[in-house]
Amino acid sequence: MGTFKIEGGHQLKGKIQPQGAKNEALQILCAVLLTPELVTINNIPDIIDVNKLINLLKKLGVKVENIGKGSYTFQADEVNLEYLESDAFKIDGRGLRGSIMIVGPLLARFGKGYIPKPGGDKIGRRRLDTHFEGLINLGAKFRYSKEDQFYGVEAEYLTGTYMLLEEASVTGTANIVMAAVLARGTTTIYNAACEPYLQQLCKMLNRMGAKISGVGSNMLIIEGVKALGGTEHRMLPDMIEIGSWIGLAAMTKSELTITNVSWDDLGVIPSVFRKLGITVEKQGDDIHIPAHTNGYEIQSYIDGSILTISDAPWPGFTPDLLSIILVVATQARGSVLIHQKMFESRLFFVDKLIDMGAKIILCDPHRATVIGHDFKSTLKATTMTSPDIRAGVSLLIAALSAKGTSTIQNIEQIDRGYENIDSRLRAIGAKIERVD
Repeated sequence: MGTFKIEGGHQLKGKIQPQGAKNEALQILCAVLLTPELVTINNIPDIIDVNKLINLLKKLGVKVENIGKGSYTFQADEVNLEYLESDAFKIDGRGLRGSIMIVGPLLARFGKGYIPKPGGDKIGRRRLDTHFEGLINLGAKFRYSKEDQFYGVEAEYLTGTYMLLEEASVTGTANIVMAAVLARGTTTIYNAACEPYLQQLCKMLNRMGAKISGVGSNMLIIEGVKALGGTEHRMLPDMIEIGSWIGLAAMTKSELTITNVSWDDLGVIPSVFRKLGITVEKQGDDIHIPAHTNGYEIQSYIDGSILTISDAPWPGFTPDLLSIILVVATQARGSVLIHQKMFESRLFFVDKLIDMGAKIILCDPHRATVIGHDFKSTLKATTMTSPDIRAGVSLLIAALSAKGTSTIQNIEQIDRGYENIDSRLRAIGAKIERVD
């Protein structure tokens, strides 16, 4: 198990470029299964979760070639469907939650898709109902083995239909869209997710020959086509990493420039950080964060009541950044209520921040009140364990702002979502060392 050793309390300075988007990559990579033709994908992040999915595609028989840093070609012209029912697949598929999105493409193109109950972050229940209910609506027959937790859908062909999703699940919408593009007739998906990464998937599929309209809205209309062709695609920068670096700059009173952020795809992220009093400057397609030498002050509502920051489906604030917001608030002037609506176990890492001296009241599994120190009292260095990707980076930011030397164990969780994070942070002045 790897460990980070971090000497905190140092100001950072320089430029940092965000990696390709993890959550987009997991969707886009599954879409290569929809065509036997060559698909080229650029700006793929070199992280554990994405590399696991690429290896899974290789075992499925997809021809994968690395043609440069972050660039790969994929050709799914000889898919090995027998692997789907092997014991090896039941092990490999469990190691990654994103593997669920191979089901829609396989069902659409080959008439069957299987998946073991996938893993991922331990942040509470994450239902798969939206995925399978959508595929059943398209005409698939569903089966589930409770003994080995193995899911399957099969259909001779899929038929377009109207469906109203119970929840605007991003991965659920992606799975249904990838199945519907090869269905017979027209599919309408209402209450569809409309995140930028889902939009990217739809745009890529349209370049491959799909007919998807309503992209960017919560109603997608998909006219099924008989086959899709090859294409080339480039990933957006990772908005979660961008938010992480904004928080890092504020907590360490550092001047940082985050380059090539694709401002148009950041939604409310910059404005939410501004509500915490953080200066977020637009410089072309870069974000500049000046050194907050005098700290930053949380805004109140116009009636004077305490600010609440909560997550919501796009264009609301992404749940993946609430952990960062919570950590940043520990050194702000003022107080804020963090309301994590979508996952029931994501706030449980706050006990580690409390051990470091943060003033946090955990109201229940979904809500925490943070009373900021205004840098009058620094966080204390400590030893801690990363419970999931986003909490792990939040603890890393806390450690970089704390005085003294901290250690973070189980850093494989951080590596699942952040590419070479230690070397990239050292390049802007962080004192961080990886210890195996």
